[in-house]
Amino acid sequence: MASKKPENMSYEATIEELDTLVNQLENGDLPLDDALKTFERGIALARAGQAKLNDAEQRVKILLSDSDEAALSDFVESDDQSEV
Repeated sequence: MASKKPENMSYEATIEELDTLVNQLENGDLPLDDALKTFERGIALARAGQAKLNDAEQRVKILLSDSDEAALSDFVESDDQSEV
C-alpha cells in the first residue's frame, strides 16, 4: 500500500505515523536501506507536521487579534511541504 503524502494527512495521522517510524528506527532491526527510507519518510512527516502547526498558530493569532480596528487579512497556507 502506498503511503499518503504527508501534506495530505491530518496532523494527528502525521504524528501517529511519525511515532511508529521512530519506534522502528529505535529498535535497530531495519536493514540500512530500509532505515534510510524510514528516516526520509520521518523527516517529511516532521516537516509537514510543523507546517500544520505553523498554519494553526497563524489562524489562532488572527482570531485572537484584540484590535477591533485591525485590518482583516487572508489566511495564507505555508508552502513548506515543497522542500520535501
